[in-house]
Amino acid sequence: MSTPATVTDLRVSTTNRQILSIALPISFSIFVPQINFITNNIFLGQLGEQSLATAGITGVYYLIFAVVGFGLNNGLQALISRRAGQDRVGEIGKLFVQGVYISLAFAALGILATYLLAPAILNLALNSQEMTRQSLHFLQIRIWGLPFLYIYQMRNALLVGTNQSKLLIWGTLAETLTNIALDYALIYGHFGLPAMGFNGAAVASIIAEFMGMFIVFAVIEWKGISRQLALYKNLRFNAADCRLLLDQSSPLIFQYVISLVSWEYFYILIEHYGSRDLAISNTMRNILGLFGVFTWAFAATCTTMVSNVIGQGLAHQVPALIRRIARLSMVLSACLCIGLNIFPHQVLSLFGQGDEFVRSAIPVMRVVSVALLMMSFSTVWLNAVTGTGNSRINLAIELIAIIAYSLYVYLVLSVYRLPIAIGWMSEWLYWGILFTLSFLYIRSGKWRDKVI
Repeated sequence: MSTPATVTDLRVSTTNRQILSIALPISFSIFVPQINFITNNIFLGQLGEQSLATAGITGVYYLIFAVVGFGLNNGLQALISRRAGQDRVGEIGKLFVQGVYISLAFAALGILATYLLAPAILNLALNSQEMTRQSLHFLQIRIWGLPFLYIYQMRNALLVGTNQSKLLIWGTLAETLTNIALDYALIYGHFGLPAMGFNGAAVASIIAEFMGMFIVFAVIEWKGISRQLALYKNLRFNAADCRLLLDQSSPLIFQYVISLVSWEYFYILIEHYGSRDLAISNTMRNILGLFGVFTWAFAATCTTMVSNVIGQGLAHQVPALIRRIARLSMVLSACLCIGLNIFPHQVLSLFGQGDEFVRSAIPVMRVVSVALLMMSFSTVWLNAVTGTGNSRINLAIELIAIIAYSLYVYLVLSVYRLPIAIGWMSEWLYWGILFTLSFLYIRSGKWRDKVI
């Protein structure tokens, strides 16, 4: 049996080494599912441009529900990190259990909404009846993965919040290997399994999410973390802890949901251009996800380190810490963006859509690469606001950015019908506003008196 991990002191330092020790395992844990997601789209792309285009609609729809768990994850992570910085380790397990209860309730609501509301929404929003039918069949299978995904996200909050992000790798690997194997088997009908076509990707993803959840909890047990953090010592519903967690998480949940709803709106406008432009935009989403892994990892690191450092009573170190994390994020993102622009044909040809598709997609990818660079520092500063515990400020910043973003895409794509490369410049506007407002808030110092 493995020697139990030592978690008696969970306070962090603000060195580059500490930053990288937290961020790099998170990067890997984000990178592998993105490979998983892109592989999914490569397999679906072999079924034709229509399937790749539909994957854009269904993918963003599912992401809307996935980010509910992500918002809850970030709120829980900030609370766990604060308790770790305050050396109140005994309260971490109680918070984690309440997070699991809330996430399961949200999963039930997401499943109900998909069966009761999604048919009317998609019929109203999409022009293609075939795409609507295919999307609904897929989503009514795919949505059953939500409970596994949400519990999986709660373990992210636990491990990142207690500075044990390296353990994320095991669940991530299990999920990804399962998904790739089952995508191949269930989409095309290999290994004696039925050929389910587009819906095979939904079944594969559900099983993969279950495997990821199962493996990571097995690792937590094996390492003795559940005992050391008293994860299951008190399984009772605790109204006070739930209120605290919802108070911290609900603005983040709304923030992420409205962000993804606006992105779904963007994809619906693109769908009116035709399946080629929708397929290109779905490819850009894959590229954003894959090449943004370091950015999201540094953002998550910023949340946990800022909260931990404030819990230690070292709030004066926070601005310098944010700048250090943002610099590291920008350097890595710049290297990736340079590679993306040097080898655009090689990247885009992975999706198997032919030379004409690649030529049409390259101008959009140039725009997206600039957005990736802007995202690399903007999201770090935004997550710093999350780490301070002022999640309502996060929501306010997001609302302002989303209003500007939605107005821009409406004018560009619906009113003036400009090329989609111009539409994707909405990302520049969005990330520019997020950075400016987050930076100004942190510089104001108004977050220093916030207690969570």
